[in-house]
Amino acid sequence: MSDPLAEIIAMLKPRAPFSKLVQASGRWQVNRIEVEKVFYSMILKGSARLEVAEKSPVIFGAGDFVLVPAAFNFSLSSLEPPRPTDEQTAPVINADGVAHLGPSDRPIEMQALVGYCELGSPDAALLVSLLPDIIAVRGEDRLGTLTKLVASEARAERPAREVVLEHLLQVLMIEALRSSSETTAMPGLLRGLADERIAVALRTMHAKPDRNWTMAELARAAGLSRSAFFARFSRTVGVPPMDYFLAWRMTIAKDLLRGGRKSVSEVATQIGYGSASAFSMAFSRLVGQPPGHYARQMAAADSV
Repeated sequence: MSDPLAEIIAMLKPRAPFSKLVQASGRWQVNRIEVEKVFYSMILKGSARLEVAEKSPVIFGAGDFVLVPAAFNFSLSSLEPPRPTDEQTAPVINADGVAHLGPSDRPIEMQALVGYCELGSPDAALLVSLLPDIIAVRGEDRLGTLTKLVASEARAERPAREVVLEHLLQVLMIEALRSSSETTAMPGLLRGLADERIAVALRTMHAKPDRNWTMAELARAAGLSRSAFFARFSRTVGVPPMDYFLAWRMTIAKDLLRGGRKSVSEVATQIGYGSASAFSMAFSRLVGQPPGHYARQMAAADSV
């Protein structure tokens, strides 16, 4: 059977990471607005407080890992953040490349590996919407090892560095998602895969995107009536089943068109459309432009 989680993480194409060691003392806080970037951090010593886009703060300590698939409008701070009247100081980069936050005359109270990575997929926003907003994992040694490997590879200039980093980041994201006990609390792919009935439908769609699945067939695969399946899938995954299937088909199409590996008619056949014209109409309706124009636009952008 297909593995939807692995396919979506691979389709995100995480790449070009920024990774550094951060240390802090006293009261400190950093605020960031990073659109379409993944933020991750592993606390090595002490504790920190993370607030993301008006959600409840997450407190994590030594050995804890946090990943935010779409890192925007968030702050990372000491457990007692600076007061509004406190003078804000920018991070100081030491000679060894370590970033220091807070008063420099205070003992080091927190150390963390912090990183960002960009997402190469043109459908990043859609795919990220299927993942939890925040993934927090407590005391998982495997994530610590992976984070250190990513940081080490990002700083080195070894052959095949970009390929190794992309694979390491994919493994890091998958490991974080499957290690967290909090990822099924909100609608999305992880919650869908945790539901044994909905998981069958998701794997069915991913296994054969070239088949024109009907609601009745997917409901039968899930062992539910059509109405029960529609309501349960929509509630669990966050979108209706046929909307999810169409979006996944077009995500595959975009990936094939962007890579220039297939013609429009070949892409149409691969994702189950009987003709290039039918595919072009569906693609234009969802994406806002014909597939041929999209392919040329992406080729021009990639050549810059």
